[in-house]
Amino acid sequence: MEPIPLKAIAPSEAFPADEKAAESLSPPPGHRRIRFTIAFDGTAYQGWQRQKTGVGVQEKVEQALARLFPAAPILHGSSRTDAGVHALGLTAHADIPAAECRIPMRRLPLALNAHLPEDIRVLEARRCPPGFHARFSATGKEYRYQVWNRPAMNPLLRTQAWHVPRALNLEAVRRAAQAFAGKHDFLAFSANPGYARRFTARTIYECSVRRRGGLWTFVIRGDGFLYRMCRGIVGTLVQVGLGRFAPEDIPAMLASRDRRLAGMSAPPHGLILWRVFYGSPPKARAAAE
Repeated sequence: MEPIPLKAIAPSEAFPADEKAAESLSPPPGHRRIRFTIAFDGTAYQGWQRQKTGVGVQEKVEQALARLFPAAPILHGSSRTDAGVHALGLTAHADIPAAECRIPMRRLPLALNAHLPEDIRVLEARRCPPGFHARFSATGKEYRYQVWNRPAMNPLLRTQAWHVPRALNLEAVRRAAQAFAGKHDFLAFSANPGYARRFTARTIYECSVRRRGGLWTFVIRGDGFLYRMCRGIVGTLVQVGLGRFAPEDIPAMLASRDRRLAGMSAPPHGLILWRVFYGSPPKARAAAE
């Protein structure tokens, strides 16, 4: 599958200029670009990215790569994640000298996992075209957020779901979720990332709620996400379910572009980066699933 050229990425997908300059858009001569799919339980980590204080998942995977490849390849991830957030399908790539690529791709995940803690796993490794970039070639992402809605918390989900003990109104939550679909300015549902943002509009292809017993799963699929945007959406939807807001309040919140007028941010430990899309837009894939 051919990657999307950098120039085709919407301005809303822009990242800080210093990060763009630091990340190579093509591998150096004599290197192969390898794409990895990575899953992790984020409970013990300060997010995916390397940290000045604390440990990020990226650091652990790079240490495993350095055990196998003397060049000590640097990983470039598809997404940042907050401390405590999990992932099932984070994508990353690394450029590895061709002379060091002696391990078959099918065996590379097994070799890396032997050097990783049990809460991080490389699920897949494969060669990709030189123009592929884990971040800039992405056409969309899907996040899922889990809420346990029973008076007593399910202890097996204590690090994987937000415990909301009061009963939620499913019909109201589903009506409110529909208001997030489409292209909107989501500034009111995001947090300040610490750098200037020129574009805060995003397109949400799906914002839905699935309930199975006490477990509620919020599915949010879109072309991109602002900092803590998913958590702002879910926190607001839960407050709709509790009667704090009405479903009809959501359009006014979006239009306000004011974080103070939207609902709370859901805690990080219920959020999972489910998958990253490349090639076909996520909207088209959703119709086929």
